[in-house]
Amino acid sequence: MQYIWQHRLWQPLDMTTCAGTRVRIIDPGKLNTGSGPDFFNAKIMIGDQMWAGDVEIHVRASDWHRHNHHTDPAYDSVILHVVAKDDMPIKRSDGNIVPQMKMDCSPNFRARYDSLVNLADRDLPCRREISVMEPLHLHSWIDSLAYERLYQKSERIKRYLDHFSGDWESTCYIALARALGFGINSEPFERLAMSLPLKFIGKHSDSQLSIEALLFGQAGFLDNIDGNDTYTSLLKQEYDFLANKFTLVKPASLGWKTARMRPPNFPHRRIAFLAAILFGGFKMMSKILDTRSVDDLPRLFNVEFTGYWATHYTFGERSEKPAAAALSRSSISVLAINVVVPLMHAYSLSVDNRELTALAVNLLQELKPESNTIISLFNAGGIQCPDAWTSQALIQLRREYCETKKCLYCRIGHRMLSKCAK
Repeated sequence: MQYIWQHRLWQPLDMTTCAGTRVRIIDPGKLNTGSGPDFFNAKIMIGDQMWAGDVEIHVRASDWHRHNHHTDPAYDSVILHVVAKDDMPIKRSDGNIVPQMKMDCSPNFRARYDSLVNLADRDLPCRREISVMEPLHLHSWIDSLAYERLYQKSERIKRYLDHFSGDWESTCYIALARALGFGINSEPFERLAMSLPLKFIGKHSDSQLSIEALLFGQAGFLDNIDGNDTYTSLLKQEYDFLANKFTLVKPASLGWKTARMRPPNFPHRRIAFLAAILFGGFKMMSKILDTRSVDDLPRLFNVEFTGYWATHYTFGERSEKPAAAALSRSSISVLAINVVVPLMHAYSLSVDNRELTALAVNLLQELKPESNTIISLFNAGGIQCPDAWTSQALIQLRREYCETKKCLYCRIGHRMLSKCAK
């Protein structure tokens, strides 16, 4: 009912109060997302009198009393009570009767809404609407979603930056660690990095063994392995020494996931990659700010394993054909999307550098799109995905609208529902 009122989808256009007085809605008001009446600053003609004030909407008129609005002075500003069922007259806290109007919702609207939200998190029930949607409207929505996701990621970066009192390299370190989880292990990676400050790692940045010992030890991967080879024995010895030196507290229950995961994607390999990036000193944020095109991105993550991790995917048995390259090209592209671009964008906002803001957007528009089930779902629905800008928009659409059943707030869902609201 709030949606129909907000978007002027009511029928007929001229209605009457429950007492029979003609009602004409000049301005439905602004939706209130906090406490108080549902809509602020509405303008409504009731008979020959223009009223300016607030509007409250309920399924049943008696909900006014059920919610104790009759004793709340905050609702004395209500000029019209809109209901689906007129089961009683209602009054303000001063005893004056509030004009009340019955507004019917189309059964087709409710049925269509139910069919959308009941399938939205499992399928794409709006695929038919997508196929006939004007390209201009669809592209406009995609642009809005892409910006929404980019600013959402920048907000996360801002929270990291506040936590580290403006230290961009520490912020970059956490952002990179989280991204190395590639979704499924993002939270464990972030907690791991948070438990191991960059300043501690920096004191031993000239020793790859020390960095690996710190990371694997804090990750809990040294707890249940036998030191039956030189490398693992050294790791355990080094970690015990450094954990005591820095008084490290190991995160509890990180919950690493490896089920149905290809060996190159095991968290052990990702941690070894992070250690390789940290070796020699971590200056990735400064390198990101020097990036000017997609051609500069591979050098940020160009790591080849040597030693133990050149022949292992995890601790234990030696692999016959492990990949020497730490990350595939597609994985590097994902890191560019989730690390480089958000950090560059967040930094540009903090220093008000519009050229850098535009560069962050341009990088997304030049990078190849992610390949996952979400992109495949929308491709099948008729939305082509030529670049990372579009793939990020589609991921935002799926995660923040489809899976949360916010079809009323999606432009595609809005177009579908507005057609059947009358």
